[in-house]
Amino acid sequence: MRIAGAAKLVIAVAVFLLMFYVISQVFEIKMDASLGNLFARSALDLPLRTTKPPKYKCGTTKACPANHFAFKMASGAANVVGPKICVEDNVLMSGVKNNVGRGINIALVNGKTGEVVDTKFFDMWGGDVAPFIEFLKSFADGTIVLMATYDDGATKLTEEARKLISDLGSTSIMTLGFRDNWVFCGGKGIKTKSPFEQVCVFFNFYRFLKQTNKQNI
Repeated sequence: MRIAGAAKLVIAVAVFLLMFYVISQVFEIKMDASLGNLFARSALDLPLRTTKPPKYKCGTTKACPANHFAFKMASGAANVVGPKICVEDNVLMSGVKNNVGRGINIALVNGKTGEVVDTKFFDMWGGDVAPFIEFLKSFADGTIVLMATYDDGATKLTEEARKLISDLGSTSIMTLGFRDNWVFCGGKGIKTKSPFEQVCVFFNFYRFLKQTNKQNI
């Protein structure tokens, strides 16, 4: 009797362990299937995230509306780094292209097609302002004009040259001084003042002291 009871107990324990093993295996398979479906669904349904910011033309911070041209300009840094003018993701002038120089750098763009018309620079420190004035008078109506200074862009400017640039939409050209950093985008035939203009006034400490000493005398 004792042997029979012990045998039943062993069988019962074995059956219990077998059932536990089967149940645990089924549970693990279901969990694996559930996690697999979860990751598969996540990969398909969730949008891919990227840490890279969107890239727009000329490195601008946002896309331009339809029927607009994207452009970006930077004036030269002292007499070390040259200016840069980019239109529609096309770098028109830069130190890398080796087509910039001391003075005022100019890029002309067709206002209808966006095609480059011409690029030039004029030395406003040691050069002659006459060719610059003739160039300003040659623009056709509808031409987009982009200008950026490098080193000194004002010393040789005359009242006539400043007036011609003002007619293109500039508001700062009349007060532009020695080594001021200036960028401007206007157009031939513009009816209003251009909103695309920035100037950073160069502070000449030596000149300031000289003027202060004269006032104190």
